[in-house]
Amino acid sequence: MVLFEIGFLTITLIDLIDIILVSWLFHKVYLYFRGTRAGQMLVGLIVLMVGSFIFNSLGFSASSWLVNQFQTVLVVAFVILFQPELRRLLIYVGQTRFFQQIFRAGTPKTITSIVDATTQLKEKGWGALIVIQRETGLRSYKDQGMQIRGEVTSSLLLSIFSPSSPLHDGAVIIQNDLIDSAACILPLTESKMIDSEMGTRHRAAIGISEETDALVIIVSEEKSKVSLAENGKFVKRNLRAATLEKYLNEKMFISSQD
Repeated sequence: MVLFEIGFLTITLIDLIDIILVSWLFHKVYLYFRGTRAGQMLVGLIVLMVGSFIFNSLGFSASSWLVNQFQTVLVVAFVILFQPELRRLLIYVGQTRFFQQIFRAGTPKTITSIVDATTQLKEKGWGALIVIQRETGLRSYKDQGMQIRGEVTSSLLLSIFSPSSPLHDGAVIIQNDLIDSAACILPLTESKMIDSEMGTRHRAAIGISEETDALVIIVSEEKSKVSLAENGKFVKRNLRAATLEKYLNEKMFISSQD
C-alpha cells in the first residue's frame, strides 16, 4: 500500500512503521548515552548511516563506498571502546518490567522461601547477608566460599545463618533457584556516605552492589531489621515481609553468568 512519493522514493505503510520504529529505538539509545562519549560517537554513527542512505539513493558509488568503510570501522570501535556502557544498557533493558516477566531469576517458591527465612532470622535476632545474583557473574566470590548448590528453602537458609553454623559469618549467594555458595567474603565499600554505626554486613552489602548488579538482603543482628541494597545504596530500610516480596518479584530475573 503506497502512501506517498518523494521524488524517486516510494513510501509504503510498512516503510513508515519501519522508520518510526528505528527512530524511536535510536532516540531511546541516545537518551541513555546522552552526555557521554558513547553518545557523541552514536551521533556520528547515525550521521554516517544517513549519509550512506542518501548517497546510495542518489547513485554516488564512490561516496557511498567511502562512507560505508567509515561506518564499519565506527561500529567495531563503538563496541570495543564502550563495552561497559553497552553492558549497562543491556542490563537496563533486562530490568524492564516486560523482560522481567519473561526471564525470571527465581520462581515464586524461591522468593517466598527467601522472605520467610528473613522474617524468621529477624525474629530470632540472627544476622544474615543474602546476595541474589542477576546479570553480573559472581564466580570470584563464590570460589572463596563453600559450594552448596542446594535448592533455596527457608530451612536451609536458617541452618546456614544459625550462630552455631561455621558458615554463618559470610554471605550466601543465590543464583536463580539455587543457593550456590555460602560463607562468601564480599568487598567492603569505601564510601564515606555510610553511617558509621553500620557494621561489616552493611558495608559488604554496599560494596558488592557497587561492583555488580546484585540485590543484597541484610538482616541486622543488633537491630533485628531487614534492609536491601542495590546499585551501591540502600533502596529499602526496615523492610516488612510483604514489601520485600513485592520488590523481589519486580527485580529478579534469569542469571546466565557464573
